Amino acid sequence: MTDVEQLKEATRQVWSRGDYVKLAARVESAAQELVDVCAISAGQEVLEVAAGNGNVAVLAAREGAAVVASDLTPAMVELGRMRTETEGLDVEWRIADAEELPFDDESFDCVTSAFGAMFGPRPDVVAGELFRVVRPGNTVGMANWTPEGFMGRFFELFNRYGPPRPDDLPHPLEWGREEVVRERFESLAGSIWTEPRWVRWSFADPDEGFRFYGETAGSSSALVATLDEEAVARLRADFVELVEGWNQASDGSVEIDAEYLLVVARRPG
Repeated sequence: MTDVEQLKEATRQVWSRGDYVKLAARVESAAQELVDVCAISAGQEVLEVAAGNGNVAVLAAREGAAVVASDLTPAMVELGRMRTETEGLDVEWRIADAEELPFDDESFDCVTSAFGAMFGPRPDVVAGELFRVVRPGNTVGMANWTPEGFMGRFFELFNRYGPPRPDDLPHPLEWGREEVVRERFESLAGSIWTEPRWVRWSFADPDEGFRFYGETAGSSSALVATLDEEAVARLRADFVELVEGWNQASDGSVEIDAEYLLVVARRPG
């Protein structure tokens, strides 16, 4: 297998772990921001790429849009399908690679991804696919963690304890830089708008935060499971130190605003 194929297979494996539903609930505000700035409304045909359990898909369907949601990980697709069926929402779910979307050219009025497509190993391929399946004159929207924000530092910390990423693959957090987004979309978009926004992480204390990420995020859960007790203790201590540097609360609890970049790009008509 190539490095790219190995990375995708590892992604399927790790994101089949953890209680993702709890994690998705914490970042749903970003999905609402994305739906709002993309002006998703009734009658539109919308695709959510790398959807997880479908934060954007659910909100778009509630607006009356015709929605398709896709994800690389079959377990995520099942979670999403159960969620939308429980809520009585008409969302079509597909197992799909963001680098090879199984849809015809110009199939959708809006293509979105919240903290998902940014992890595709070949960003130029991802960008091309997002714009290929959106209709001329319509929009591609993304929410991407920034490297300078709390989540950027969080990924940096946890990556130090895990296996190295292949050197020849761009880092996912580059999607959180405005200049990088503009460079990747330059030949595809007629207009590009970006703005920083924030997700609020709230915990009773830093240890609750450590347990939360270790139990809900597939990548963090998989990493912690590979570490011995000493390494987990070091990681926990480093995490507490990271949190203390970002915490806005002063009563022992945790209140952190995690920055992400909101992106809306319009394909030329």
